[in-house]
Amino acid sequence: MDIALLILGLFLMLVGILGSFLPILPGPPISWLGLLLLHLTTAVPEDWTLLGITGAIALVVLALDYIIPAVGTKKFGGSKSGIIGTTIGLLVALVFPVFGPFGIIIWPFIGAFVGELLNKSDKKTAVKAAFGSFLGFITGTFLKFMLAIIFLGLFISKAWDYKNALFPYFN
Repeated sequence: MDIALLILGLFLMLVGILGSFLPILPGPPISWLGLLLLHLTTAVPEDWTLLGITGAIALVVLALDYIIPAVGTKKFGGSKSGIIGTTIGLLVALVFPVFGPFGIIIWPFIGAFVGELLNKSDKKTAVKAAFGSFLGFITGTFLKFMLAIIFLGLFISKAWDYKNALFPYFN
């Protein structure tokens, strides 16, 4: 059963990293679930302090992911249409990778710009607001990605520390 929990936990870690970029998946909480599964094995002792702190951090980052783009857009004079455009641009980048790896950066900006233009902003205001929305989106994505990578590092570190207990047949 420990091996199944370990594999499922690692899978959730990888999905959590993907969730850093996909707006549909809440990356940090999914990564945290991977840590939880690792601690539910009989080989790794339960560390509720670590789980509590990492869980709280995951929830704070999840909340910030919704706050940061809005703050960035408002700071640069944008509207909710810019935020929606940014999200649509991200989805376009994921479904149609026209610009290759740069599409994840270009499409959200284009989406925010079009969203602001549809909101009847002039081009100068639309570019400024699109930049703010885009900057907020990139900041939130970077924050989620870094947290998911840190959680993966904790997962690997804990699994490595208790490898003899997790894999007793290989001793």
